[in-house]
Amino acid sequence: MADTSYLDWPFLDDAHRDLAGRIARWAEAEIAPTADDEAEEGEAIDAACRALVGKLAADGWIGYCVPAPHGGHFEHIDVRSLCLIRETLAYYSGLADFSFIMQGLGSGPISLFGSEEQKAAYLPGVAAGDRIAAFALSEPDSGSDVAAMKTEAVADGDDYVLNGAKTLISNAGIADQYTVIARTGEAPGARGLSAFIVETDRPGLEVTERFRVIAPHPLGTVSFTDCRVPRANLIAGPGDGFKVAMATLDVFRTSVAAAAVGFARRALDEAVARSQSRQSFGKKLSDYQLIQQKIADMATDIDAAALLVYRSAWTKDTRETRGTREVAMAKLHATEMAQRAIDQAVQIFGGQRRRRRQRRRAALPRDPRAPNLRGHQRDPEADHRQRGAGGGGGVTEANP
Repeated sequence: MADTSYLDWPFLDDAHRDLAGRIARWAEAEIAPTADDEAEEGEAIDAACRALVGKLAADGWIGYCVPAPHGGHFEHIDVRSLCLIRETLAYYSGLADFSFIMQGLGSGPISLFGSEEQKAAYLPGVAAGDRIAAFALSEPDSGSDVAAMKTEAVADGDDYVLNGAKTLISNAGIADQYTVIARTGEAPGARGLSAFIVETDRPGLEVTERFRVIAPHPLGTVSFTDCRVPRANLIAGPGDGFKVAMATLDVFRTSVAAAAVGFARRALDEAVARSQSRQSFGKKLSDYQLIQQKIADMATDIDAAALLVYRSAWTKDTRETRGTREVAMAKLHATEMAQRAIDQAVQIFGGQRRRRRQRRRAALPRDPRAPNLRGHQRDPEADHRQRGAGGGGGVTEANP
C-alpha cells in the first residue's frame, strides 16, 4: 500500500485527509478489480472512458472538477482535492485518472470565465457524466507555443465561423463539447485569440483522425470547416483566449504532477513487493545493497516530487497568484521523476516485466509519458521554471 505520511503535511487540512481516505477506499473497491482488464484500443477505449466518467460522476468525484452550484462541491475548484484524487486514481488506473481530469480540463474555461448562462447550460451535464468535455488547444504547428496557432474564428453576424484544425486532442471522438481556442485577430500574437464552446453536433466539425498511443486513451484531430458558432458561445471576451487557456492550465497542470506521483508510488510498491518475494542466488533481492539503494532513491524522489506538488496546489488554493513558477517546477520534476522511478522498477522486475498477465503492472512503463507531454512539453516547461527562478511569478510565452 502506498505511503500516506504526506497527508500529515501542513499543505493539507482535515477535509483533504478525509477526501484522501475516501477516494482510496473507493478506488480499491471500484477501479482496482477491473484495472487489469482495461481496453487497449479503438471503440473499446471509447466505451471504457464513457463508462469510467459515468462511474466517477455517479459517486460524486467529477463534482471536484466543476464549481458549485453547477454540480460541484466547492465555490471554486480546489486544486489540492484534484491532486489527491488524481494521485490515487493514477495509482490504480491511468485511464481512470484520464477520464476524471479531462472532465475538469475540458470544462475548465467555462468554470473559470464562463457567463452564468454558459455555466448553467454546460457544467451540470459535465458533473453528472452526461456530457464528455474536451480542451482543443494544440495544432500541428502550435503546441506549447500557443500564440502561433492558425485556427481562425471570423465574426459573421450573430455567429463566428471557425476554420482550421486542432490535433492531439484528448477525448476527440467521444466529446460532446470542445473548448476551442482560435484566432480572432484583435491584436498580433497571443492577444488576438478567443475561446469558444463548440458542441460536437455543429455542422463543419469533424474528427478527421484518431491516434493509437502507448498509453491508450481517446486522442485525435478535430477539423473545422466553416463551422458556425453563436456569439453566445464566446467565453469571456474577444481577445481573451490566451488568458483563458493559460489560467485553465495553471489550475489543472499541478494535478498532472500529482498523477505522475501516483504512477511512481505504484511502481515503488510493485518494486518493493517484487524484491521481497524474488529469490536470487540464495537470498531475496531486497537483501542486496544495490536494490536497497534503488528503492531508497525512488522513495526520496517521490517525496521530493510530492512536496513540490502540494506546495504548488496550496499556493494556487490559498494565494492570489497564478503560481506559474510553482506549477512548472512541480510538473517538470514529478513527470521526469515518475519515468525514472518506473525505469528502476522495471529493472527490479527483470524478465517479468515482459509478461502481460497483469495489465496494470505491464502498463507502468508507458503511463507516465502522457502526463510528461500533456499540458506543456518538457523543454518549454523548464523555460517557465527558469524565467520564474528570479523570485517572480514566472511568465509564459506571451503573457498578456
